[in-house]
Amino acid sequence: MTTCMETRFAYGEALVELGKQRPRVVVLDADLYKSTRTVLFRDAFPERFIDIGISEADMVSTAAGMAASGLIPYCNSFAMFVPGICYMPIRTQIAYPSLPVKLIGSSGGLTQGPDGASHQSLEDISLMRGLPNMVVVSPADNVETRQATFALADWPGPAYMRVGRYPVPRLFDSDYCFVIGQAARVRAGDEVVIFATGHIVSKALAAAEQLAREGVDAGVINISTIKPLDETAVWEAAAKAALIVTAEEHSIIGGLGSAVAECLAETRPAAPLLRLAVRDCFGESGLADELLEKHGLQPSGIRASVLQRLTLLRKT
Repeated sequence: MTTCMETRFAYGEALVELGKQRPRVVVLDADLYKSTRTVLFRDAFPERFIDIGISEADMVSTAAGMAASGLIPYCNSFAMFVPGICYMPIRTQIAYPSLPVKLIGSSGGLTQGPDGASHQSLEDISLMRGLPNMVVVSPADNVETRQATFALADWPGPAYMRVGRYPVPRLFDSDYCFVIGQAARVRAGDEVVIFATGHIVSKALAAAEQLAREGVDAGVINISTIKPLDETAVWEAAAKAALIVTAEEHSIIGGLGSAVAECLAETRPAAPLLRLAVRDCFGESGLADELLEKHGLQPSGIRASVLQRLTLLRKT
């Protein structure tokens, strides 16, 4: 884990590669193309790029029409605006007819940082999970982001992918293969299993290393596809573990933790579950690392929460 890269940059580069291979791919943006990194696609394929201006709902509607005409639109804005501002047109014009529009929410989660609560999307995964036909993806590093960008082009229906502006270490090598709906174990360990997504996968790995030094056998599983969830991976981990943990930079309501809880609630026997996320509150302005620290999502915070819960379980 030596190279660090923001997943939005990996997405922008992958989009250009994809455009060279797939002439039906078109890209739409809402006046944020430098931040979303679709500026790279604009420069490479100006005839296949549309800057719709500050009119996100119109952008989504336009993308729906393009998809219905046989194109593969990638629709881009901050994760706060797509899906936040655009929920109704996404629901009615994309999810309902199951059109192959790829919605990309950039600068997702707490790590949007100094822009504060108005721009920190802590509800986007919850909104998209609830829509029929919608796939929800949150890649962990630049390698997975590139592969997910390509995989979405082949997916026959709508999809939402969250990318960020927080530098994360490269976790996967060239042999890695991203598959929609498939989890990836990135660290062995059965006593505690941490399911993490997006930026927090690298934090979970560092926390697992800290736990190992204290005699706790902690594994980490990357859930890059939150919907459809890899339920088999959850069931298999729960059958062996003393504790299942979820970790995400999203609201504790409706995200990865909720998806895993729903899965475990239908399984008997199931391991106890600890959900680590932003509690039922809005974000605030601050440096990304400061905000992750406050909400217990740095490695030290994940480690402390796991040890506290294990201590309580051992007393019962």
